[in-house]
Amino acid sequence: MTQSVSIAQPAQKAQAKKWALDSGWGRSLLQLAAVVAFFAIWEGAARLGWVSNFLVGSPAKILDALVRDAHSGQLFTDTGYTLFEAILGFVFGTAVGSVCGLALWYSPFVARLIEPFIVAINSVPKIAFAPIVILWFGTGLISKVALAISLTAIVALIAAYEAAKDADPDLQALLVTLGANKNDVFTKVVVPSTLPYVISTFRINVGFGLVGAVVGEFISSEHGLGHMIFTASSLYDLNTVWEGLFVLMAIGFVLYFLIDLIERRLLPWRQASNANTLKV
Repeated sequence: MTQSVSIAQPAQKAQAKKWALDSGWGRSLLQLAAVVAFFAIWEGAARLGWVSNFLVGSPAKILDALVRDAHSGQLFTDTGYTLFEAILGFVFGTAVGSVCGLALWYSPFVARLIEPFIVAINSVPKIAFAPIVILWFGTGLISKVALAISLTAIVALIAAYEAAKDADPDLQALLVTLGANKNDVFTKVVVPSTLPYVISTFRINVGFGLVGAVVGEFISSEHGLGHMIFTASSLYDLNTVWEGLFVLMAIGFVLYFLIDLIERRLLPWRQASNANTLKV
């Protein structure tokens, strides 16, 4: 009996340790440790001469560039421009695309008619539109927002349309038999069922919004993180290039976290369902 208890105790401790690492704080600590180890190895390799400082840069010099640009205020100016352009493009592109995708549910004939054109537009890399957008809208804010909209709208449109097509047909038929009209079916079945898919596209479109803003700044701009990265790369200042890239990563992470909070607010039942699935 004593032996069985002594064997069970290490197993229980191992299980407790496993659950501790699998908790939110445990995962955060592991992720933080991985990031610290990555930068430590990178800095050590740069200091020992294992990698070229000119071609790879070093975390210490990237931090110096970050502090320099933050002290001068240029970092905040460039970040503000890019963030504003990306958010505008994300909001307008996602809203327009989602509304148009849902509207196609009203007319299957129109949807089938324009579906090949949607597929054709989606197959073209949106970055190819950048020179045309710059020529049409100039080199100011509007061109960057328009480019971000061109990337986000088509994704939102396809996601909303596909989700609307897959809305529960039995529930729709039931409402019709109870006397509901098409608008009632749309508001009570189609929109609620597509909401999770529309919100899921927010995660994708956050990245596309940033891509559109940065690419527009690459082509023509006086401010923005894209302008910073392009200018630094032209001067072979790789540490400043890394600075811009890491700031973009941080922006994307923060926006992704905000969207996750929005999803938790709007779709609390989905979070509960995912939690139950993980427990099983």
